[in-house]
Amino acid sequence: MTTKRTAKINRDTKETQISVELNLDGTGEASYDIGVPFLEHMLDQVSRHGLFDLNIVARGDLEIDAHHTVEDVGITLGQALKEALGDKKGIRRYGHAYVPLDEALSRVVLDCSGRPGLEYQIDYPRARVGDFDIDLLSEFFQGFVNHAQVTLHIDNLRGRNAHHIAETIFKAFGRALRMAVEIDPRMQGTLPSTKGAL
Repeated sequence: MTTKRTAKINRDTKETQISVELNLDGTGEASYDIGVPFLEHMLDQVSRHGLFDLNIVARGDLEIDAHHTVEDVGITLGQALKEALGDKKGIRRYGHAYVPLDEALSRVVLDCSGRPGLEYQIDYPRARVGDFDIDLLSEFFQGFVNHAQVTLHIDNLRGRNAHHIAETIFKAFGRALRMAVEIDPRMQGTLPSTKGAL
């Protein structure tokens, strides 16, 4: 592959300051300085299972709560993905994965379609994992799809442990995204769309 599929995005607002560096063709190397340990743990699953090199530094108004930081990390990661994909020529476009963890099983299906959309069907058995508000994960994914311009379906099929459920989601997300952004040699650099645009 001759073209580097990388991006570096900085987002600076009154609520957060975030820097994301992304390499789609990496080896799963990652570093996080976000201030939200559970989110860092989840993002590490994305990097490892997607084989993306990912570095994120974030400063946010955590004295209020983690909402702005979690959502804005999703936004900035989405912007980085959009930039790193460039014209999308030759990508597989679609990706899917099922991932189990003990009693939990989740499915993620996505389309690098240019059309943002999130279907998030999760019923967590508790509201928090440690001190992390589990509702913020949907805000992360909504921010991501809005700015990556992907269609993303996330379904938890079974599970009793909120941590296990979240981890299966992020592992499956990493694997589905890896599949979708991979270069398909049979595409020979063309767009995977009958419309000629994504």
